[in-house]
Amino acid sequence: MAIVGYPNKDVAELFEQTGQRLVDRMAGLTDDEWIWRPISDDEKVTVRWRLDHIAEAVGGRRNWEWVGAPASDAPKLSPAESARTAVKTAQSVMDEFVALIRRPDLDLDQPIGPIAGPYGDVPRRGLVLHTLDELIHHAAETALIRDLYAAR
Repeated sequence: MAIVGYPNKDVAELFEQTGQRLVDRMAGLTDDEWIWRPISDDEKVTVRWRLDHIAEAVGGRRNWEWVGAPASDAPKLSPAESARTAVKTAQSVMDEFVALIRRPDLDLDQPIGPIAGPYGDVPRRGLVLHTLDELIHHAAETALIRDLYAAR
């Protein structure tokens, strides 16, 4: 049961802390680091791909729809054009998602419903935790790629 006035506080705070850790870790990211590939044949092994993926995984329309909010409230996303923009987009999307899960009318214990197909009986909290898992592991990968760039 959520405390009145503080719905979903625990999950929202964990999301904020995790997001801030990523933003802090990406401080000063250069365009060269952003596009660098430790292996030449896979663009998914770049900070660029990871930050765009984080923005989509957190800010995608599905998340808004599956927690019962209008899809039109979801962030409008497009691939970033620079390292600076990518970090700003990721931060903005994470902030918007935290605001979404802090909505007083949002009950994360309700099932997602028919929109989620075979996942319809899963509580909305399951989607939020899955999204948090996406953020955590892709943020760690992003930090690793940045470390490899520095050590090259």
